[in-house]
Order: sequence, then C-alpha cells, then structure tokens
Amino acid sequence: MANYDYVEGKNRIEDILDNVLEVKEQNKIPKDDNFTFSNAYYGWVTGIFIDIRDSTTLFSKDDKEEVSKIIRSFTSEVIEILRGDDNLREIGIRGDCVFAIYTTPIQDDISEITNKAFYINTFMKMLNKLLSNKYFSNIDVGIGIATSKELVVKAGRKNIGINNSVWIGDAVTKASNLSSLGNKDLISSICISSITYDNIIDKLVSNNTIAKSWFTKHYDNKLGTYYDCNIIKSEFDKWISDGMQ
Repeated sequence: MANYDYVEGKNRIEDILDNVLEVKEQNKIPKDDNFTFSNAYYGWVTGIFIDIRDSTTLFSKDDKEEVSKIIRSFTSEVIEILRGDDNLREIGIRGDCVFAIYTTPIQDDISEITNKAFYINTFMKMLNKLLSNKYFSNIDVGIGIATSKELVVKAGRKNIGINNSVWIGDAVTKASNLSSLGNKDLISSICISSITYDNIIDKLVSNNTIAKSWFTKHYDNKLGTYYDCNIIKSEFDKWISDGMQ
C-alpha cells in the first residue's frame, strides 16, 4: 500500500474549506446532474427503509441456497416497487435492508411514498406464501418512513469518480431507525414519523373516514412521536388469498 501523502491531503482540505459553497434552499432536491463540489441543496425529503427482522438467524442457516433465494426474491421486488418514481433520488441495499430516498416537495409526493409502503407490506404476504410453498423460512420486515428538510451535499474525492450524495437531516436517519421498530414488541410493520403522518392523514381520511383508526400513536425518547400501522392494499391482498391465479 502506498503511503498517504498528508501534505497533499492538507492542501485538499484547505481547498475545500476555502472554496465558496452555494447552498440552494428549494422545495425539490434536483437529480445528481445538478450537484457539484461547489453547491449543496436544502429541501424536502422522504426516506423509506425496509429492514428484515432477525436477519442474523436467517443468514446463519446452513442451507445457503435457500438464504440466497430468499434475499434475492425480497430485494428484487421491493426495489421494483420503490424504483418507479420521478422523485427517486437514491436507492440501494445496506446489508439486510433496502432503502430509497425521494424528493417530496408536496403532500401528494409523501402520500405516494406511504402508498409504496402499503404495497410492500402486502407483498410480504405474497412472498411468504411463495416461500412456504417451497418449504422455505418466512421472513418479517419493519418499514420505516420519515420526512424532513435535508441538506444534501455531494461528498467524496473530486476528479477521481468516487463520490456520493450525503443526506444531512432527520428523514434518512429517522426512517432507518423507525424500520428497526416495525414488527417488533407488538409494534405493527409500518412506522412513520409525525411529519409524514401529518402530511398524509387528511388524504387518507378523505378516501376513508375511519383512516385515523388504522394508526397508533407512540412516543420514543430518541425518535419523538411516531405512528404505526399495518395497512395493506385490499385488491392485492384478495388476489393473494384467492390463490394468486
């Protein structure tokens, strides 16, 4: 391994610290093409994380072919549900978790992300039924969603192609933490932040007057107020129950 040139490193850091950085505050976070090492954006973001429960037990199973097929089936279709959106800004897999980050400048955009969560929640029923048909282990997930204004910065090493967006704020970290609560200790599978809830509940109530009863309010010392629910897509669920034909 070559020695680290700390003199050049000092020069690079000073260039970064002395550089004029323009922070653009706007509701919508642009696509990657708009980001440079001389700007940053501050706008509304919603993150969604889907975290497998007790993945340690799953990953330690002796049948590695079964584990591989389960993980591939799970990630393939969750990504398919998450990816079809013009507001998508990042999507990926972190260990046993699939995540996506969206720019959500208006309430309908936030509602669309929660709608994806309802599809994923229903999809898990289909997946587990198909896994059972193969005598494979079933899996449960926690789904976390959070909304906030985020500072988004392009970070990494300039001119060498190793860089990525860094999301600084509550939405991404809180969505990740909420996903770890879902489907655990009597909490339902979907957990959403209070800001997300406040932006979607009126639309849900306009479609179904009892929608508020679908949610339970909780308080966590670190996460503050959040809501859990187990909402599914009824037509999709009926298709599963009817044999998926």
